[in-house]
Amino acid sequence: MQDYAERELRKRDVPIGFMAHVGAEIVEVGPGTCTVSVTRRPELLQRLGWLHGGVIAFLVDNSAGIAVGTLLGPGQAVVTAEFKVNFLAPARGERAFSRARVIKPGRRTVVVAADVYSVQAGAEIHAATALVTIAIVAAPAEAGAPS
Repeated sequence: MQDYAERELRKRDVPIGFMAHVGAEIVEVGPGTCTVSVTRRPELLQRLGWLHGGVIAFLVDNSAGIAVGTLLGPGQAVVTAEFKVNFLAPARGERAFSRARVIKPGRRTVVVAADVYSVQAGAEIHAATALVTIAIVAAPAEAGAPS
């Protein structure tokens, strides 16, 4: 199953909708893990010049979903059921990334932990931590098609 999921992820090497809009990229992916990164741009910042909380939440959501996606079989897809983010420090750096890992796989729901770091002058600052619940659903007949 893991080989299948990794092949599917590699086939979809075109950024997924909102990922392309934000300019995010998948940095690392493995069985039950994923790291998604974004480079600082003015349109991603809040009024104080820090990375916007919505961008941090996006990093958490996407890295968690992709981490679970590596464990799926044919005909399965993921949707986020819930997540909680604790913001620990402002993300002021030139880049931020979310590193997600599956902590409790299940048949219908999967629990994922994700940590977001801001990279500033080469140092990684822990900006947020999150707990995510991902639901496993039947994949639509045509991926990306509205339902």
